[in-house]
Amino acid sequence: MITETQAQDVIGSTAYGSDGQKIGKVGQLFLDDQTGRPEFVTVHTGLFGLKETFVPVAQAELSGSELRLPYTKDMIKDAPHVDLDGSHLDQAEEDRLYSHYGMGSAGVAGSYGEAGSSYDTGTSSGTSSGTSSGKHAARSTTSDTSTDSSTDSSTHTTSASSTAPAGHDTSGPDTDSAMTRSEEHLDVGTSNKESGRARLRKYVTTETETVTVPVTKERAVIESEPVSADNADQALDGPDISDEEHEVVLFEEHVVVETTAEPVERVRLGKEKVTEEETVTGDVRKEHIEAEGDVDDRRS
Repeated sequence: MITETQAQDVIGSTAYGSDGQKIGKVGQLFLDDQTGRPEFVTVHTGLFGLKETFVPVAQAELSGSELRLPYTKDMIKDAPHVDLDGSHLDQAEEDRLYSHYGMGSAGVAGSYGEAGSSYDTGTSSGTSSGTSSGKHAARSTTSDTSTDSSTDSSTHTTSASSTAPAGHDTSGPDTDSAMTRSEEHLDVGTSNKESGRARLRKYVTTETETVTVPVTKERAVIESEPVSADNADQALDGPDISDEEHEVVLFEEHVVVETTAEPVERVRLGKEKVTEEETVTGDVRKEHIEAEGDVDDRRS
């Protein structure tokens, strides 16, 4: 709950909804005429903060420069638009606001200006002293009391919006009337790094090889031939009857295995470049600008 002593600090504070979302800067504060309790604040909403939305503060809390409101940002944005008649709310507009926020109706509210601004309060004099029903504006830092012959009391306030420019930044220092929208894009490139090494290595293995080789061997053969005129001399050479031996040397071939090394091929280690395609995926952020309130959006 906002107290009367906190009234000066409410103006210019930053309003947040019950969902934690930032809504905007507080422009004006409206107080009850009879009790002096804060009843409404106006919050700058919409594009560039051009729209002022009324919000009840009966259950709001002020913490430093942050005003915590018990309503969501969407509910506050959808609140009925109110055209002030001077510095007061009429009963019908006030009832519409209370109905929108699900509250009961109250009296007529007065307005309270920016901290440090001043206004004049008229108090009747004469046979009777009159007071307005409903709400009155809280006093700011400087106030003057004047006497009037009428039986009505009136208030005047200089609100934050009466001297403000056409629009201002609610989330930072004022710049101009435009916003810059930015987008992130993936900036993809390549860089070389070592992926591995290749080398040639020569080693020896032993295999079994089978080759068929023809071999020749000699063997003894007994042949007989009759004595004839052609071989009579050889047949009659020597004693007529005797013991005799005759031998023949036999030969055969044996396989001799030897190995010889001979070059068969040359192997060279080289490099070649191969181009492949890879798909990369990344998250990029984009800013979006939306208009709130009575704004003619002419963007294509």
